[in-house]
Amino acid sequence: MAQALPEWDLSALYSAPESDELKSDLDQLQAKAAGFQEQYRGTVADLSGAALAEAVSAYEALQDLSGRLMSYAGLYRVTRLDDPEAARFAQSIQQALTDAGSLLLFFTLELNRINDDALAEKLTDPALAHYAPWIDEVRQYRPHQLSDEAEELLHDFSITGRSAWTRLFDETIAGLRFTVDGDELTEPECLNLLSHPDSEMRRKAADALTEVFERNAGLFALITNTLAKDKEVEDRWRKFDGPQASMHLANQVEPDVVDALVSAVRAAYPRLSHRYYALKAKWMGVETMPFWDRNAPLPEHDDTKIEWQDAQSTVIEAYRRFSPELANIGGRFFDENWIHAPVQPGKDGGAFSHGTVPSAHPYILLNYQGKTRDVMTLAHELGHGVHQVLAAGQGALMAGTPLTLAETASVFGEMLTFQALLSQADDPVRRKVMLAGKVEDMINTVVRQIAFHTFEERVHGERRDGELTPDRLGEIWMDVQRESLGPALELTDGYRPYWSYIPHFVHSPFYVYAYAFGDCLVNSLYAAYQAAPDGFEGKYLDMLRAGGTKRHKELLAPFGLDASDPEFWQQGLSVIEAMIDELETL
Repeated sequence: MAQALPEWDLSALYSAPESDELKSDLDQLQAKAAGFQEQYRGTVADLSGAALAEAVSAYEALQDLSGRLMSYAGLYRVTRLDDPEAARFAQSIQQALTDAGSLLLFFTLELNRINDDALAEKLTDPALAHYAPWIDEVRQYRPHQLSDEAEELLHDFSITGRSAWTRLFDETIAGLRFTVDGDELTEPECLNLLSHPDSEMRRKAADALTEVFERNAGLFALITNTLAKDKEVEDRWRKFDGPQASMHLANQVEPDVVDALVSAVRAAYPRLSHRYYALKAKWMGVETMPFWDRNAPLPEHDDTKIEWQDAQSTVIEAYRRFSPELANIGGRFFDENWIHAPVQPGKDGGAFSHGTVPSAHPYILLNYQGKTRDVMTLAHELGHGVHQVLAAGQGALMAGTPLTLAETASVFGEMLTFQALLSQADDPVRRKVMLAGKVEDMINTVVRQIAFHTFEERVHGERRDGELTPDRLGEIWMDVQRESLGPALELTDGYRPYWSYIPHFVHSPFYVYAYAFGDCLVNSLYAAYQAAPDGFEGKYLDMLRAGGTKRHKELLAPFGLDASDPEFWQQGLSVIEAMIDELETL
């Protein structure tokens, strides 16, 4: 009998939406936020270094409490997206947090108005110096800070602005049903059929996706246009010089580094995706493949379902061979019910590890269906999770890692798992299937995400001149997909509305390049590990423990790596090329 898939236990946060502890924390948050404002508003610049450190510490405690409430509401709802009561609960928590946040907003605004010399003097106090990385990050936003009244207005409107449109997207996606052979499927279940061993089943799934996405394209286009305009207005008021600028600042990465990454990947499309898909078409016995066969298993693929227990042992043992400490932390996710794995109606169709707050622990969401890709997703999200556990020691203000570095541990965890499995593949056929699967995953992470980035660039650029129709969004989508995937894939009109279901476009504009950044970075990092394994584990764990206290240059320096060097990206892409080279010989 198959093992039941785990569902998380959220009691480390709260026992239930109606719990006394949650109600008490909501009341305390409001009262403490009001007290904080009464004590410090209008005085921040006059505080001594020691007094300012006390204020930052109190502010950090409030952020931890707020984050605890927000995390619980989000995690509770994400498995119940079709439940109006869960939506009402999450919205009520969001409203309470917005109200409390309004009382706290003054603090960082006043912190940014302290002149540099005066702040440098305050930072000579050791207690305040501890928070120097956070203070530096806050002050990076000084050129983009508005008046107190404008900041408060934007904050108060956020709940009826971007967050409301994001909620509409999430609830719409969760409510969609796709009919395949008479069965009503959720979005993740239907997308999963695109990897079905039977070509006809893949085609039926693709047709069902096309039909539903086309039927809802008007709504998705409205959401896309509204959010793009919303972003353009705020960026203009904040004097950001382009739609990507705010994400670069949040990621603590220089624009020219991202431009170098994007240019390197786009130039490599013919050597990566174009070459691989032509090779795959040959294996499938055709010159070109329909788009629904892009993720089709190879003819030699073993589609035996991988049971959850086997997936767990595979990932944990791969982690253990590299670092017992990583494996021990990872084991807690399984032993202490920090994972939600089954596919369920109303559940978010993706995968993530949510770090919650340092006073609690992370939670992982998966939609596990027993495929090799699902095992790799588990390895990926567990990497995020152990990273979040290790970084928690930095506290609520500095534990968070910029997105570009947040993918490091996750992709490294995938690589550890893949290499462990590959080392056991003595059969050339098995090795070919595994390498092909890894190449496809890397293409999805690097090529596909940079294509998504290009799509966002064009959409946000054109939106400045007016709304984009669903047809125009489809045209841009098809352009960037043809460029990135190459001539071996037939991108028919049925693929035109597939832009509409990508959640990152809605949740976090220009997030997607972080995946490619992380994948290429890890390829270079893993090569450094293979070249000099002695002492690598310690440096790696130190990097994860640093959380958001250091930038990529500081974090990569101990490994002899520099992301600002154009050759850095070529080194990462060459790992994918080498795998395709080997596949051509098998």
